[in-house]
Amino acid sequence: MGDLLKDRVAIVTGAVGGIGRELSCHLAQEGATIALNYLVEPEKVAEAFFKEFTQQGYRGKLFKGDISRPDEATQLAENVIKEFGRIDILVNNAGITIDKSFKNMTAEQWEKVIAVDLSSVFHCSKAVIGQMLERGYGRIISISSVVGQKGNFGQTNYAAAKAGIIGFTKALALEMAKKGITVNAVAPGFVKTAMTDLIPKDVLDKIIDTIPMGRMAEPSEVARVVQFLADERSSYISGQVIAVNGGLYM
Repeated sequence: MGDLLKDRVAIVTGAVGGIGRELSCHLAQEGATIALNYLVEPEKVAEAFFKEFTQQGYRGKLFKGDISRPDEATQLAENVIKEFGRIDILVNNAGITIDKSFKNMTAEQWEKVIAVDLSSVFHCSKAVIGQMLERGYGRIISISSVVGQKGNFGQTNYAAAKAGIIGFTKALALEMAKKGITVNAVAPGFVKTAMTDLIPKDVLDKIIDTIPMGRMAEPSEVARVVQFLADERSSYISGQVIAVNGGLYM
């Protein structure tokens, strides 16, 4: 284990999902204590991951909560401060997809994706920013997507949410620039997870053919970028969107 994040406390939303697990472990590897937020995963799945997490010598705690709701995002931050004393790092990773062509997309499907993928970023950032300002230090890192940069058929809701994260990141970075708080986003392309493993091979081959590097990203390749943005090596980087997409969008 390293010490680039020694004594730091991080919240990772959507921490029990495929990419979230990797993000949490990479931050913990450098000494951070992780507040592992989750919602949709069954309790047994969350508890099994937490057992693996702690068996590796990592420090943290599970925090269940629907961070698309402002009251629950606020409660999450308050619970983390009560448990660990402060919040140094926020990783806005929680996200869902409900893919439909625009013609067939319902208002409910639009609003659900916007709530989870975009509004949660506002609610969680709002919940932690006060104590970051008091201490003059903070790192806010949000997971956007290549889809928010280039669009994608059948994903108007997801594309809007992920593009919104980019605009939010740039605007908040300007407000926080002289406050000791950096605000950045990471925009992954296609990432190899349990979900993508379920895609039929012929469909997956067509997707990979569109990626100049000829493969999907490993979750660790996204996590290493988040780790970098969370520690002191990135102290002069703010308002940026780091693409991790194998050259899919330049």
